[in-house]
Amino acid sequence: MPKQTMIRAAAVQLEAEVGDIDANLTMCEALINDAAVEGASWIALPEFFSTGVANLPELAENAPSTDGAPTQLLRAMAQRHNAYIGGSTLVRDHDGHVRNAYFLAGPSGRILGRHNKDIPTMWENRLYIGGDDPGRLKADDLTVGVALCWELMRTQTAIRLAGQVDLVMSGSGWWSIPMWHPKRLFQTLQKANERRAIEAAGTFAPFVGVPVIHGAHCGTVSCPWPLSFLIYQGHFQGGAMICDHRGRLIAARYRSDGPGVVVADVILERADPQPTPRGYWLQQRGSVAAVCWEYQNRLGRWQYRGARPPKRSLETSNVSPSL
Repeated sequence: MPKQTMIRAAAVQLEAEVGDIDANLTMCEALINDAAVEGASWIALPEFFSTGVANLPELAENAPSTDGAPTQLLRAMAQRHNAYIGGSTLVRDHDGHVRNAYFLAGPSGRILGRHNKDIPTMWENRLYIGGDDPGRLKADDLTVGVALCWELMRTQTAIRLAGQVDLVMSGSGWWSIPMWHPKRLFQTLQKANERRAIEAAGTFAPFVGVPVIHGAHCGTVSCPWPLSFLIYQGHFQGGAMICDHRGRLIAARYRSDGPGVVVADVILERADPQPTPRGYWLQQRGSVAAVCWEYQNRLGRWQYRGARPPKRSLETSNVSPSL
């Protein structure tokens, strides 16, 4: 890469209709068009852009193949707008497993690479299994790192990308802490949770030494709470944003701003990565998240194993599951 390269980047904030792939792809197409009108040639959709995310097994049951409608949208829009467009979607691979796969499409309309999120977060474990690829994708003369939601929170993500990428494409489907009793306590916990979500991309950037383009979800979400008769009522935290290599905020769209895009010019330059802290986490999760991480991860993996259908032959794919 030249010493400095300027790109015009966009981060998308989506108010998904959870589970409605057709409706979400229509919204994504409109938002990508909006970003392109403003001149963006690098566009980051959120994690789970085709479905949103909730503790609903039908999201996995209805996962398309790797060359299904979500991937085709990325390819068509990238070619239409001569842009690089990335986002993650649940897909069912040829081995029968569902994965949370991030695809990056290039101006030619080809998929340039794929990253499977390494560890599902909490109830996500009932929807898909994790991956182990390095999350470094080639896009012409650039190397693009991918970090999805809580991958931004872990030192192992920074270690696999630090000093090896020119840009990080990111996205999240980060949900709120429910407002249970005692309300004052849960309000305090939720304020901290919201702060972590908003600061995640900027906190992560210095540990890699490159800019981060982060797509996000906003809007409400409702689903069963794992291992209980309670119904979770909450919202996605939002926070579509663009940060420079030091983690300084260049542009942002917050949850209260609703769906839309933020666009900014970004200088791609590598800085010396900040040393990662000792330990597993780049920032603390909070007490509720720590408890949910332990029991929902295990419960979700058990539920996934019990619900996964037998291995079946899928239609021939133009996108290799190994990408």
